[in-house]
Amino acid sequence: MNVEEKLAELGLSLPQPPKPVAAYVPCVRSGNLIVVSGQLPMAAGQLLFRGRVPSIVDIEQATECARQCTLNALAILKHELGGDWSKLSRVVRVGVFVQCDDGFGGQPQVANGASDLLVALLGDAGRHARAAVGTNALPLDAPVEVEFLFEAAE
Repeated sequence: MNVEEKLAELGLSLPQPPKPVAAYVPCVRSGNLIVVSGQLPMAAGQLLFRGRVPSIVDIEQATECARQCTLNALAILKHELGGDWSKLSRVVRVGVFVQCDDGFGGQPQVANGASDLLVALLGDAGRHARAAVGTNALPLDAPVEVEFLFEAAE
């Protein structure tokens, strides 16, 4: 897997691994599983957008947020893997939380921002199980938060 080349092809790059915003660690490895804590759509230390989907943040912006959460998670994962993407076996699960208006049912569309990017970067190894959930609030008034479970070679 040449993740860096794929990122460049897509005009993307990984940020520095983001620091936790509360009392938790960015990721935990247990055997060959790596859990990356819920990521917010932070870029250059700021949320891309704030508020509920779709009344304040539209679906396209929320999808962009899910992509940014994924880039942040991949930055953490790269650090955990010592920069060696060949150690990554696959994406196991993605959990997407969308701060949304009552009655909104487009969480899967927003979650595709994360899922589509993982498949574009990793091919079949990027295909995963997923949950896309609506909620009334998220930390820092973020519109989206995404958590990840990866499998790595031991």
